[in-house]
Amino acid sequence: MAKAQNGEAKKGDLSWWQLSLLGVASTIGTGYFLGSGIGIRMAGPSILIAFVLAAAGTYTVFEVLARMTADHPEQGSFRSYAKRAFGRWAGFGSGWVYWSSELLIMGRQLTALSLFSRFWFPGVPMWMFAIGYAVLGLGVILLGNKVFDSMENVLSVIKIAAILMFLGVAAAALMGWIHGSGGRAPEFPHTVKTFFPAGGMGLWSGFIFAFYAFGGIEVMGMMAIRLRDPKEAPKSGTIMLLLLSVVYLLSIGLAVTLMAWNAIDPKRSPFVTALAQYPLPFIPHVFNGVLIVAGFSTMVASLYAVTTMLVTLAKDKDAPPLFARKGWRERPLFAIGLTAAGLAASVVMSFVIPGRIYEYITTSAGLLLLYNWFFILLTSGKLLKLTGFGQVKRWGGMALIAIAVSGTLFHDTSCPGFWGSLVFVGVIGIVTFIMQRVVWKPKKQAGQRKRPTKSMVLRPKRTT
Repeated sequence: MAKAQNGEAKKGDLSWWQLSLLGVASTIGTGYFLGSGIGIRMAGPSILIAFVLAAAGTYTVFEVLARMTADHPEQGSFRSYAKRAFGRWAGFGSGWVYWSSELLIMGRQLTALSLFSRFWFPGVPMWMFAIGYAVLGLGVILLGNKVFDSMENVLSVIKIAAILMFLGVAAAALMGWIHGSGGRAPEFPHTVKTFFPAGGMGLWSGFIFAFYAFGGIEVMGMMAIRLRDPKEAPKSGTIMLLLLSVVYLLSIGLAVTLMAWNAIDPKRSPFVTALAQYPLPFIPHVFNGVLIVAGFSTMVASLYAVTTMLVTLAKDKDAPPLFARKGWRERPLFAIGLTAAGLAASVVMSFVIPGRIYEYITTSAGLLLLYNWFFILLTSGKLLKLTGFGQVKRWGGMALIAIAVSGTLFHDTSCPGFWGSLVFVGVIGIVTFIMQRVVWKPKKQAGQRKRPTKSMVLRPKRTT
């Protein structure tokens, strides 16, 4: 088994298909079940093109990340590779960008979970649900990898089963076996006007939400070190992304077939909205449960990732070494404690800061994840020997991410988040610059002499 950079042997306990299931669990979440509805409202049925392009872009990112893992397994994954490629500043900045952005996103996930739970218990305050889910998620992390793996595998099967149920009901509607109450027969938008109702600009603006649906593959990259054979990481990611792409395209295509795209409520799952017109009273309850399962599983996967990231930062002394120390049952209790404190602060922010402003902050945090993906592709150019076609894929992936990010400038919902993400990058960049110039600046040893210059070198006198 390969060894990590820090010299610790990593004994793998996962097969490639188990990692694929964990990847599904860490990816299918509210970004897909809810975010796809926002994308449909912006772009109409043409959002399907955005999903195809986002799948291609995501594949380029995971492919190089998996290859770097296969060549040199590292606990810190993309942060460690950035450090090897560009220096300490890159590992420091990449790690803290990821940690802080994921904490803000988890705060938003807890808020969403609380809203979903109030569908059944409207009288319970949201903050009680948020605390309950946070404690439950931290408990899963404390119990260790085996419990985490088992729970995520079960939840991934539940999510896939729910999507298959939607596909089955939608197929029955297309066959005419069940009839909706809206009076509209299912029809796929097959003309240019119906497929591109918002034009090219709408597609460009909605592109970012297609990428959000694939968010989580970087978590899979961090888990890849636990493979029995790290060289199977590319196969694991390829199978997972193929599965996700087919499921996403089929389900969204059926959603815009069953109902008009402009009838979709961006605050509700498009799949719930599409099936609400059919005489199936159990559907809202089933999908509300699925939304809770999806949100909780991606939140726990993020907790795993940010805790792992903090431990690797501490081991490299880019965070206080205290957070690398292990306690009860070899768990990094101090790292988990700081993550819990950050998560609590994020939850408080979600309830105290006005909703619109907090939405802009979390949108910025989502964009920071894509900046990390972009940096993964940059890193691969330094660490991997890529073929000509490999370079084409790498540059193509960077171009797709850049197009998606720039599309946020053209819609009121996401534009403030773009500028907010630049503020995040600026603040972390300033901290990194200070660390580089002050903290990491090499100190001269006591009594160290200056290196002699050419003018100081004594030359022997010529003798006649």
